[in-house]
Amino acid sequence: MSEYNIPTPEEKRRQRLEERENTPAAGHIMRTIFGIIMIVIYVGMGVLLLINFFNWGGDWAWTRYVVGIVLIIYGLWRAYRQVKGID
Repeated sequence: MSEYNIPTPEEKRRQRLEERENTPAAGHIMRTIFGIIMIVIYVGMGVLLLINFFNWGGDWAWTRYVVGIVLIIYGLWRAYRQVKGID
Protein backbone atom coordinates (compact mmCIF):
# COMPACT_ATOMS: atom_id res chain seq x y z
CA MET A 1 0.00 0.00 0.00
CA SER A 2 1.35 3.44 -0.87
CA GLU A 3 1.74 6.01 1.84
CA TYR A 4 0.15 9.41 1.33
CA ASN A 5 1.93 12.54 2.43
CA ILE A 6 -0.73 14.78 3.97
CA PRO A 7 0.83 18.11 4.93
CA THR A 8 0.31 19.42 8.44
CA PRO A 9 -1.09 22.91 8.97
CA GLU A 10 2.43 24.15 9.73
CA GLU A 11 3.75 22.72 6.45
CA LYS A 12 0.85 24.31 4.55
CA ARG A 13 1.61 27.67 6.17
CA ARG A 14 5.30 27.34 5.26
CA GLN A 15 4.39 26.49 1.65
CA ARG A 16 2.10 29.55 1.43
CA LEU A 17 4.89 31.79 2.76
CA GLU A 18 7.35 30.37 0.22
CA GLU A 19 4.84 30.90 -2.60
CA ARG A 20 4.21 34.44 -1.41
CA GLU A 21 7.94 35.20 -1.50
CA ASN A 22 8.16 33.94 -5.09
CA THR A 23 5.12 35.93 -6.26
CA PRO A 24 5.89 39.14 -8.15
CA ALA A 25 5.13 42.33 -6.25
CA ALA A 26 2.75 43.60 -8.96
CA GLY A 27 0.53 40.54 -8.57
CA HIS A 28 0.39 41.01 -4.83
CA ILE A 29 -0.50 44.69 -5.16
CA MET A 30 -3.25 43.97 -7.69
CA ARG A 31 -4.75 41.26 -5.45
CA THR A 32 -4.70 43.67 -2.53
CA ILE A 33 -6.39 46.44 -4.53
CA PHE A 34 -8.98 44.01 -5.88
CA GLY A 35 -9.66 42.71 -2.36
CA ILE A 36 -10.21 46.22 -1.01
CA ILE A 37 -12.52 47.12 -3.91
CA MET A 38 -14.59 43.98 -3.32
CA ILE A 39 -14.87 44.75 0.40
CA VAL A 40 -16.20 48.23 -0.42
CA ILE A 41 -18.65 46.78 -2.95
CA TYR A 42 -20.02 44.12 -0.58
CA VAL A 43 -20.41 46.42 2.42
CA GLY A 44 -21.69 49.30 0.27
CA MET A 45 -24.26 47.14 -1.48
CA GLY A 46 -25.42 45.77 1.88
CA VAL A 47 -25.86 49.27 3.29
CA LEU A 48 -27.72 50.41 0.16
CA LEU A 49 -30.12 47.50 0.53
CA LEU A 50 -30.69 48.20 4.21
CA ILE A 51 -31.54 51.87 3.60
CA ASN A 52 -33.81 50.89 0.68
CA PHE A 53 -31.87 52.90 -1.87
CA PHE A 54 -33.49 50.95 -4.72
CA ASN A 55 -37.07 51.53 -3.40
CA TRP A 56 -37.95 47.86 -3.17
CA GLY A 57 -41.32 47.19 -1.61
CA GLY A 58 -44.17 44.75 -1.57
CA ASP A 59 -44.32 41.31 -0.04
CA TRP A 60 -40.65 40.57 -0.66
CA ALA A 61 -39.26 43.64 1.13
CA TRP A 62 -37.90 41.44 3.93
CA THR A 63 -35.45 39.87 1.49
CA ARG A 64 -33.53 43.12 1.12
CA TYR A 65 -32.86 43.08 4.88
CA VAL A 66 -31.62 39.49 4.77
CA VAL A 67 -29.46 40.04 1.69
CA GLY A 68 -28.17 43.37 3.03
CA ILE A 69 -27.09 41.85 6.33
CA VAL A 70 -25.49 38.86 4.61
CA LEU A 71 -23.54 41.15 2.25
CA ILE A 72 -22.28 43.28 5.13
CA ILE A 73 -21.23 40.21 7.14
CA TYR A 74 -19.44 38.74 4.12
CA GLY A 75 -17.74 42.08 3.44
CA LEU A 76 -16.50 42.18 7.03
CA TRP A 77 -15.30 38.57 6.74
CA ARG A 78 -13.36 39.47 3.57
CA ALA A 79 -11.89 42.51 5.37
CA TYR A 80 -10.75 40.28 8.23
CA ARG A 81 -9.14 37.84 5.80
CA GLN A 82 -7.51 40.71 3.90
CA VAL A 83 -5.99 42.18 7.07
CA LYS A 84 -4.80 38.81 8.37
CA GLY A 85 -3.30 37.88 4.98
CA ILE A 86 -5.34 34.70 4.65
CA ASP A 87 -6.40 35.54 1.09
